[in-house]
Amino acid sequence: MLSFKLQAWNALAPGLEDSSDWSRWLEQPVSLPAELHKVALKQIPPMLRRRFTELGRCAAGAALPLLEDVDGVPGVFASRHGDTPLTLSLLEGIAGDEPMSPTGFSLAVHNAVSGLLSIARKDVSEVTAIASVENLIPHALLEAVTQLQNSESVLCLIYDVPLPELYQPYASCEPFPFALAMLLSRSKGVKMSLEQHSPQAIEADSSDLLRTMRCIAGLDRDVHFPVCAEMGWKLSRDE
Repeated sequence: MLSFKLQAWNALAPGLEDSSDWSRWLEQPVSLPAELHKVALKQIPPMLRRRFTELGRCAAGAALPLLEDVDGVPGVFASRHGDTPLTLSLLEGIAGDEPMSPTGFSLAVHNAVSGLLSIARKDVSEVTAIASVENLIPHALLEAVTQLQNSESVLCLIYDVPLPELYQPYASCEPFPFALAMLLSRSKGVKMSLEQHSPQAIEADSSDLLRTMRCIAGLDRDVHFPVCAEMGWKLSRDE
């Protein structure tokens, strides 16, 4: 079992901008728009702000409020699919014999969001960008918690946008853009733990994001992530 503390969290999705918005929605979930509302990102210079796609704006909008008083912090940036709308547009351009945009390519790589945020904050701390077809959330937390061995605090940022229609028959995704930012700590905040656990039955229509947010917001004590018939992950609030 890995123990850590959740010092602070913030999440962003269409129409959900603070903890009270999330608490109301988690108690009575309703459909959310598929496109993100305008995120100001006033902390970022205008020329750099233009480079943020919807995925980047969502991730930055969740993370920056947590980092206002933090000079430097290592980060784990986790996205299951990455910026698939941008990647698809580049592939369509190649199919049409159009020249590849260097800027578009640089923003489509999986660590683009972490790079842009590091530049915007002038933060040279180490960052790790990961992807996971299944169980993205526990894998991101596992990476972040292990980094607490070398750092007092670590940013864990999990984010995705809906897949383009072309890809939706082949993979699942949340139907709306979202980002969950968590500042993990060795010594400050709510006691949490992550452990391998025997798999538990979960509701068929509940997503990993929904169940995780309920735990992070204090509405549930545990959240289970089934891996296979013999094993799963469990994230728990220990207070």
